[in-house]
Amino acid sequence: MDFLLESLIQALQLILSYDPEVYMTVWTSLYVSSIAIILASLVGIPTGLLIGTCQFPGKRIVITLLNTLMALPTVVVGLVCYGFFSRMGPLGSWGLLFTPWAMVIGQVILATPIIANYTIGALSAADKRIIPTALTLGASSFQSSLQLLQEIRFGAMAAIIAGFGRVVAEVGVAMMLGGNIRGFTRTMTTAIALETSKGEFAFGLALGLFLMTVALLVNLFLNLLQQR
Repeated sequence: MDFLLESLIQALQLILSYDPEVYMTVWTSLYVSSIAIILASLVGIPTGLLIGTCQFPGKRIVITLLNTLMALPTVVVGLVCYGFFSRMGPLGSWGLLFTPWAMVIGQVILATPIIANYTIGALSAADKRIIPTALTLGASSFQSSLQLLQEIRFGAMAAIIAGFGRVVAEVGVAMMLGGNIRGFTRTMTTAIALETSKGEFAFGLALGLFLMTVALLVNLFLNLLQQR
């Protein structure tokens, strides 16, 4: 018990003293995850709108596939992307491996199915007359889709928040594609794993406190949106 208490005190000292390595790690994690969730939203929300509003053969299969991809293991995504980005891979010449952009791409793959599924779920609760009414009033297909998106904006925001919560706490993609390079690709999750294995429990605990705070804020915001 004394060990845990001493480690907690040291962790708080690292946070309150604005330890540069702690805050650089936190910044890298939030920076990569924020870019990833923006890109995933640009793909996932239109995909969800398209699937949710259109009727086509195999729609149920596509939705089932999206549901499956929501539980996609992060290490599998990291493994596949590593194969593409390594020197012997088809995209090896791009030099993406062990860079923040490699982590962004992996996290986009993780978050996109979540955002698309949440969007489809929000559409199922929306008024089915929105698009026909907008088209009747002279709106174009694009304008009617924007109107529908306006109606499900809280569901779309919930989708984005849920996707962010998924990527900011993952470790497989960040470790395999980022390489955990100090001051460059080291995120909160990879640093916690590394520093704890080295015996730097207080440093890992400081980052764990940051990560728990981010997770708490994300969930509080998500619950607020669901209540709305």
